[in-house]
Amino acid sequence: MVKNDYVIRVLDSPLQMNADQWNALLAAQSPDGSLNPFMRHEYLAALHTSGSATPETGWTPRFVTLWQGTALAGACALYLKDHSYGEYVFDHAWANAYQQHGLSYYPKAVVAVPFTPVPGARLLARNAAERTLLVKALVAWCEEEKLSSLHLLFASDDDVAACEESNLMLRHTLQFHWTNGAPEGLRFSSFDDFLMSLSQEKRKKIRQERRKVAEAGVTFRWSLGQDISSADWDFFYQCYERTYFEHGNAPYLSRDFFQRMRGTMPENWLLFVAERDGAAIATSLIAVSARPSVDTGQIYTENEVKIAYGRYWGAMERVDCLHFEACYYQPLAWCIAHGFQRFEGGAQGEHKMARALLPVKTTSAHWLAHPAFSDAVERFLEREGAGIDNYMDELERRSPFKASPQPAQPPKQQ
Repeated sequence: MVKNDYVIRVLDSPLQMNADQWNALLAAQSPDGSLNPFMRHEYLAALHTSGSATPETGWTPRFVTLWQGTALAGACALYLKDHSYGEYVFDHAWANAYQQHGLSYYPKAVVAVPFTPVPGARLLARNAAERTLLVKALVAWCEEEKLSSLHLLFASDDDVAACEESNLMLRHTLQFHWTNGAPEGLRFSSFDDFLMSLSQEKRKKIRQERRKVAEAGVTFRWSLGQDISSADWDFFYQCYERTYFEHGNAPYLSRDFFQRMRGTMPENWLLFVAERDGAAIATSLIAVSARPSVDTGQIYTENEVKIAYGRYWGAMERVDCLHFEACYYQPLAWCIAHGFQRFEGGAQGEHKMARALLPVKTTSAHWLAHPAFSDAVERFLEREGAGIDNYMDELERRSPFKASPQPAQPPKQQ
């Protein structure tokens, strides 16, 4: 496929993509120094080589690349899906409607990071014009392949602008993010300083929850990067796997995936281990941002903007409020102590507001090939969007912070 002097090439595996070229283009999407690790080539390759996101699990990779001569001008990670699991933007009702009308919704095309509802750049491009060209190429490719639809999930602001220009439909969901100093914009000097910014009710509740964990004899230690031992990685996976099975599901990610994270991206992981009577009983694994150099694709960890991402947790024993301590209070205290500006709490979870994670809109973009269904979905999204706006207003009125603060502005997603 040729567009003027551009060439589109579709690759069947992330391993066919040059890692340095991909990472350098990814780094160019984040001029402010922020970068989430989940679009790094190493992360996407590990999902594939570990067997976590492969055709066998319903994720068939088709990495779409835009070339101008020998220069990589744009790229995205696209997957053909025969189900809607592991996406966190729910379209099961759309699939059911297709089925009820005797039409096939699957396979569909998804531009996303498998199992990872973290907002960020999905359309890697050198500039806005090439990003829009990449969107148009995606739609044209989906039409050629006779796919039902294209879905770009948890997009950056630049991605959204390119999708709007190409007439894709936008859908909004909510996540809950903590900002260091929200809502006044001043940095917290300690966890107690953070607590004092909250209303008395919320402050009292957090202290009660933390006290329950401490009185149960639970203490925490943390390790970052290469300091996370092999034994701790093994114990983390035992906890992670057990928690999935307790909820009646097999884990999305394999032990081999995390082994590859330890080998190729150690600087992006922070592990909290809960212990009682000298024995480990629970873990919480947090991702932290680390930025590749635009020139070389190499990684360094001294970012201008530092972000942490709540990801995985598991426990071998039940302790009241242990989940809150492991997944929110310990990470927030660490973020304050280490100068991190933001902690993203992941998909859904209104209960996170009580822990001072404020609502933030996230955006996905959608294209449906069938005109009638496209019109119906567009009308649905208008109604759903109005509901999201009303819900956002309601949540902002229930701020956990003291006396009528201004709601935090959604961060610009890179």
